[in-house]
Amino acid sequence: MTPASISRPSRRTVLVGASVTCTAGVLSACSSGSSATASSAPAAPGTPLVPAADVPVGGGTILADQGVVVVQPTAGTFVAYSARCTHAGCVVGHIEDGAIVCPCHQSKFALADGAVLEGPAPRPLEKREVTVQGDSVTLA
Repeated sequence: MTPASISRPSRRTVLVGASVTCTAGVLSACSSGSSATASSAPAAPGTPLVPAADVPVGGGTILADQGVVVVQPTAGTFVAYSARCTHAGCVVGHIEDGAIVCPCHQSKFALADGAVLEGPAPRPLEKREVTVQGDSVTLA
């Protein structure tokens, strides 16, 4: 083949292809399934959630796949809440300094009752009833 016989795409074709590739990359990044926005079905009653020993006193465990946060505000007291922030529906991200923290807009919720400690969340986290059965914290 000679250089004159090689067909080259037009500038427009190259730019449109690059645009489609970039847009697809951005959309993929937006739907990466991060814990902050992961969709999860709430766990059903009777579902064992976590070994009680894995829930630290004064802290907790976020179970994003089950849509639940299990906390132990004081020794032997287990409480659970929906893992969805009441502001924008993001999954809460971590627990620090006695508060459940949402990574999207930094709302903070109290371990003991799920109350809003710092907004923009307008309401407390929704409480989920739990019991301790054997060594596990289970939805009631």
